Amino acid sequence: MVSVGHVPVLIDEVVTMLAPTPGSLQIDGTVGAGGHAERILEATDPDGRLLGLDADGAAIARVRDRLSPRFGDRLRLRQANFRDLARIAPSEGFGAVDGCFLDLGLSSHQLADTDRGFGFRAGGPLDMRFDVTRGVPAAELLASLDAQALAALFRRYGEEPFAGRIARAIVEARTAASVRTAEELAGLIERVVPSRAPGRRRVHPATRVFQALRIAVNEELEALSDGLTGALDLLRPGGRLAVLSYHSLEDRIVKRFFQAERRGCVCPPEAPVCVCGRSPRLRLVTPRGVVPGEEELAVNPRARSARLRVAERLAA
Repeated sequence: MVSVGHVPVLIDEVVTMLAPTPGSLQIDGTVGAGGHAERILEATDPDGRLLGLDADGAAIARVRDRLSPRFGDRLRLRQANFRDLARIAPSEGFGAVDGCFLDLGLSSHQLADTDRGFGFRAGGPLDMRFDVTRGVPAAELLASLDAQALAALFRRYGEEPFAGRIARAIVEARTAASVRTAEELAGLIERVVPSRAPGRRRVHPATRVFQALRIAVNEELEALSDGLTGALDLLRPGGRLAVLSYHSLEDRIVKRFFQAERRGCVCPPEAPVCVCGRSPRLRLVTPRGVVPGEEELAVNPRARSARLRVAERLAA
């Protein structure tokens, strides 16, 4: 494992808009390296508490070592996916909370992890699971899916324009040997994708495929939908839900969820009166979302695709 520092994205904006107060109960559903959790706990001094979840056991261990000596029993940590918030939070004493934060990006620690192959620069075996005790490693997907299924996966989760070409190259390559490492996959993609394809000058040509595999392996989009519903159900009136996303697939899910809960009624437009009985449950705090400024991007270029959306729970 490479030792690396992690820079929290939009941390001032997150804390300002989440608006944690002394004595409040907060949830960080993707505690990662603990940067956001630390600032939220500081804002809730002296008696606020935070529940931190992460599917990655290594992340939980790092945060426990770094923050538990300082915050003691004000910090609760559980290795779990935030899709299980509705079940786990009440069992930890967080059945009704004042704020919930989800950061959907990878931490620098994960990108530098040479054992799981999250990033093509660090390399390593193509595992990509947050929780290595569950699910199927990325290398197994590459070894077992046919070209049509691989192409569909790259298009759906990576919006990859050269999905078919890359999928066929992977299937052809594995007739000699399976693609097992991040270096092998990145090198293969570099060989088959045009180097100056539109929209690719700022990013490595393997970026979208790596994103697609990671999303598929961890069922990230399904988990996000479950997690948003669970978080909203846990919020007290006036409580806030803040979500940091890093690509259009995630942001679209968050945006549509917020908009649906802001509208409430799901009756068809032609209905003369509402018969569904659904009331709005959210007020948008950031109608257009918040993105990093030039100053932050100069320090942390990885934040360039981040977008923060925040909404406030209305009274039932």
